[in-house]
Amino acid sequence: MNSTVVTPAAAGLSSRAVGFLLAALGAILFSGKAIVVKFTYAYGVDAVTLIAFRMLFSLPFFAVIGWLQARRARRGEIPVLTGRERIKVVLLGLIGYYLSSFLDFLGLRYISVGLERLILFLSPTLVLLITAFWLKRPIASRQWLALLLSYAGVVLVFAHDMAQTGHDAVLLGSAFVFASALTYALYLIGSGELVKRVGSTRLTAYAMSVSSIACLIQFFLLHPASTLVQPAGFYGLSFIHATLNTVLPVFMIMGAVSRIGPPLAAQLGMLGPVSVLFLAFWFLGEPITAWQLAGTALVLAGVFVLSGRSRAAGRPA
Repeated sequence: MNSTVVTPAAAGLSSRAVGFLLAALGAILFSGKAIVVKFTYAYGVDAVTLIAFRMLFSLPFFAVIGWLQARRARRGEIPVLTGRERIKVVLLGLIGYYLSSFLDFLGLRYISVGLERLILFLSPTLVLLITAFWLKRPIASRQWLALLLSYAGVVLVFAHDMAQTGHDAVLLGSAFVFASALTYALYLIGSGELVKRVGSTRLTAYAMSVSSIACLIQFFLLHPASTLVQPAGFYGLSFIHATLNTVLPVFMIMGAVSRIGPPLAAQLGMLGPVSVLFLAFWFLGEPITAWQLAGTALVLAGVFVLSGRSRAAGRPA
């Protein structure tokens, strides 16, 4: 009878391969969110309704995970949150997932998914700029190069979209999405120290639960309860949005980080802007132009330069 012996090296390689796969699929599923949003807008709903249904379907998953984490804390297995930490979690949930997502969905009504994804990918550079001016940290020449490449790529695609579609629409949509990237950058900065004590799983579950509740409150303040009645196709798209484009990629990327570390997981996240170009072409018929490819290449090069520095310095990207 033959038996297979798994060496530690082989087990490590297998775990690393799983990490790469999880990071890649997570990035693609996250980026695919924009495609689903575009399809959902076809039902004539607004951003408030769209995000409310996304959070309505995803809340049970995050609430259960949050409850399990809270039970572990009560048992003494993990630290109990202080009052100050709880306030910080609420604020981070409102900024990083509620406000950022809402602004992103508003922007997607006006601009292409390719431009939206590139603007959102400016978050690491915004983190760099905010920490540089807020914490008075000097920006190295390598970081300036990353900033130049990233913003040149976005400007390239922005100018292309301005020439192809309405001037006002592109400006408005880009402003909304840039504000989304900015609020998410603030979330990343604010969660930096907290995640070390709370843990990424618990912080994500708590913050997403807070965001979900805020989205539902906003919905019922602005719309009558009858708005909950929608076509079956809308419910289906909202469920896909909540599960395949929200819950699943969150835990895929967390699993990837635990196997290959934050820097590599972040670099594999670069697949997002690339994949969304082809997804938008396939599902929405948005053309893939040389301008978009060049802009995407510049943005990815900038993020690669920035994350490469972080990896060399031994810090998460």
